[in-house]
Amino acid sequence: MRLLLDTHCWLWWLTQPERLGDRARALLADAANEVEVSVASAWEIAIKYSLGKLPLPVPPEEYVPSRLEACGFGSLPVRQEHALRVAALPFHHRDPFDRLLVAQAQLEGLAIVTADPKLGQYEADIIPAR
Repeated sequence: MRLLLDTHCWLWWLTQPERLGDRARALLADAANEVEVSVASAWEIAIKYSLGKLPLPVPPEEYVPSRLEACGFGSLPVRQEHALRVAALPFHHRDPFDRLLVAQAQLEGLAIVTADPKLGQYEADIIPAR
């Protein structure tokens, strides 16, 4: 299975895996699954860190790549087609990061692991995080 982690789910996996449900934890732990974290999530983490809303043990430029490597998860780049796809999405959700994740999931054939019920309104495969 090909999975795209919503930012909060990746942070939970790293720091509070008990916040994820049994199914989500099992899918993320299964080496047969391809798990991706979007570059948009790295951007979101960097912004929240710089605003003081997300404490990290080390700066994001060290935290994100080191944790991706430790988890064995992929880094999904944001391509122009991903960004442009956002224009075609209905406004079920105003968060630009989540809208970009939906566009990436649609174009790349990924299921989104998320606890955000608003994402379920989009034409995308959603795996509830809890």
